[in-house]
Amino acid sequence: MQATDDAGRRADLDFYAAFATRGEILGTGIGAEPGAWEATLGPDHLDDPGEGTLRRDHGLVELSFSAAEKLPDRSRPYTCYGISVQVHRLAHDAPTASLVPSALVREYGEFAPRVRFEELRSAILSLGCTVEPEDLSADIHRYRVPESGARVFVIDDPDPYGDGHHDTDDPETAQAGDVWALSVCPAWWGASP
Repeated sequence: MQATDDAGRRADLDFYAAFATRGEILGTGIGAEPGAWEATLGPDHLDDPGEGTLRRDHGLVELSFSAAEKLPDRSRPYTCYGISVQVHRLAHDAPTASLVPSALVREYGEFAPRVRFEELRSAILSLGCTVEPEDLSADIHRYRVPESGARVFVIDDPDPYGDGHHDTDDPETAQAGDVWALSVCPAWWGASP
């Protein structure tokens, strides 16, 4: 059963709206080092290092880090430059708790396998922010929350290849109007929110 707040709204929706309007998760955001993120989300993650980069996968939350210039002691601290919330992953996992960091479950309760864009848009608006269309030309539409610089990716065509295998009654299948992901990354979208 989904946790709800005092207004009867799903608590996981509060998480998505808070991320979209603040660009951070439980007080941690862009510029934080991997240790700060581990303290926030816990030790359960997969690291995928690259040349001067690190992608950290916490299931629902994916983080991108880049290494600073070498310090005099030859170390290269990493700082977060991108945060993604991969909502679409929850539709394919039962139970979703295996993909949601335990810190988020403690704070927000159980997460639903899908999030409808109109519900998220209403939650964002209720927090005093706006949602603007940014790119509606592809199978995934992109919206922007100008106050935070967050992007919201929404499925427009759940069967983009037209193979006919899309079941609109299957709760584990993405539907038009579902949120695919949210992201905050000044490096990808420009420095200003």
